[in-house]
Amino acid sequence: MTNPTQKTALVIGATGSFGGHAVVALLKHGWRVRALARDPVAAKAKTGGRMPIDWIEGDAMIAADVIAAAQGAQVIVQGANPPAYRNWAGTVMPMMQAVLAAAEQSGARVVLPASVYNFAPDSGPSISETAPQAPATRKGKIRVQVEALFRDASQRGVRTLVVRAGDFFGPAAPNSALGWLTVRAKNRVRSVYRPGPHDVGHCWAYLPDMAETMARLLDREDQLAAFDVFHFAGHWLARGDEMGASIRRATHQPRLPIRAFPYLLVYALAPFNETMREMIEMRYLWDRPIGLDNSKLVRFLGEEPHTPLDQATRATLADMGCLGVVELSVEVGAATVAV
Repeated sequence: MTNPTQKTALVIGATGSFGGHAVVALLKHGWRVRALARDPVAAKAKTGGRMPIDWIEGDAMIAADVIAAAQGAQVIVQGANPPAYRNWAGTVMPMMQAVLAAAEQSGARVVLPASVYNFAPDSGPSISETAPQAPATRKGKIRVQVEALFRDASQRGVRTLVVRAGDFFGPAAPNSALGWLTVRAKNRVRSVYRPGPHDVGHCWAYLPDMAETMARLLDREDQLAAFDVFHFAGHWLARGDEMGASIRRATHQPRLPIRAFPYLLVYALAPFNETMREMIEMRYLWDRPIGLDNSKLVRFLGEEPHTPLDQATRATLADMGCLGVVELSVEVGAATVAV
């Protein structure tokens, strides 16, 4: 039986990397979860039949569909993104306009998982929420436009929570950078690529921790600003080979080869492949130390949810089929549901 006092969240992109983890975190925190999908049957099969999600048929690009799905919801999590970096200009803003229209109709708070794309390459390893936004790429400029859209809408009563983080990784995240930074064969990692210089750090966000952070922030809705931004620091790895070292430990292969990423091949393929072109544009993220200052988040929550790096790496690799099987699970009432 549905609890009439239970809060409802609409998750857009529930089968994606952040969206799937957002579902788990929201269920854990007592939310009823509704999800939009063009094919609800396929989406339900992908997320697992035992997941207590109310699937609604609709297209995230169509405002009327999002408005209908958001009726009665207190939160809209916009977790959908174009796959493989493709056609951001043609898809991101229409999706965001649809979400904004739904928020205006329903009164729900919008949750936007955000990235470091908004900032200039020389912004440094400790970027605060008030740092100037000077994107160097097309996708970064779109990200800035998205946040400006919702910041302006806050003057009309639309509430938005932005949780900014670094490079996503974790179980159930097929587009994680670990997918293209590892060479795998016969259910084992055979080598690891180092995509930047040895002495340049990188910001990583373990998705279960980031989603838990989102849920804890939503638990304190009455203390959030109409447009509020929090930076999630995640794992700041000060050297370019630290993730490779963690993969070595997680796989118990201390001599696992760590090699420079073959950018020459990417440049050679770029004229024929959009994803390769987008990778070149975002290469600066590996060549410069760009990270986030979580001081505001820690002051607000008391701590940032944080899984130890090797544990997070091992769970990610296990989900990729390199170490066996890993299950995400969430306690819902008296039952434990696997994802």
